[in-house]
Amino acid sequence: MRVRLERPGPRRESEFLGAVRRSRSLQRPWVAPPSTAVSYRAYLRRLRAPGHDGYFVVLRSSRALVGVINLGEIVRGPFRSAYLGYYAFVPHAGRGHMSEGLRLVLRRAFGRLGLHRVEANIQPGNTASRALVRRLGFRREGFSRRYLKIGGRWRDHERWALLELGGLRLLTDPTFGTCRSRGRSLGSSWLSWTIRARRSTSPATPSGMKEFSLAARWTHERRHHEHEIGDRTDGGCGGSRGR
Repeated sequence: MRVRLERPGPRRESEFLGAVRRSRSLQRPWVAPPSTAVSYRAYLRRLRAPGHDGYFVVLRSSRALVGVINLGEIVRGPFRSAYLGYYAFVPHAGRGHMSEGLRLVLRRAFGRLGLHRVEANIQPGNTASRALVRRLGFRREGFSRRYLKIGGRWRDHERWALLELGGLRLLTDPTFGTCRSRGRSLGSSWLSWTIRARRSTSPATPSGMKEFSLAARWTHERRHHEHEIGDRTDGGCGGSRGR
């Protein structure tokens, strides 16, 4: 991957605020990131509180700040869910960097954090962000009127969600959610996914039933993904203007 994740901290304050200033036309009206030193430090304090997790997406080659990804309102217990927010900075939007960063964060969400569900709320007009989450396996579950107040206005949002089955595919298939995944054969993806997913199945389940169950789940999910993606280029394989 061309990017890595970094924990937000004080040393990136000046770079972050500069990136926000030059990215205003890209981010409005989709997101309102911290734009002052006071609000940036409040953001850092919020990340230290329980139920919040945040990351900077950084280029490996130059260490330049590409964008931000946040997991908020993380709830444990039987719910095991979180809300996903993200946004890119100029000039890095539209180059696929945020797609790579989101894959890394979602792997942590469904792996290390043990989540069952991640939800992204996206404004209907934000076609690039909608295309991005669709590529990653999210499904549109509903529509919420006047859901979030952004830029002083209550704005409608679509609710998109990814469950841990889709997260398992992100963990096991290195090309899922990328441009390369569209032309990849079912056989190689199925082999990798089956071998690893079978390890997480209860040992008390008969092996034949395990394989049948996994095969059925894979086929269903794969068909849905291909139906959603098709041959469309909405959003292409570039970045996203997302929450």
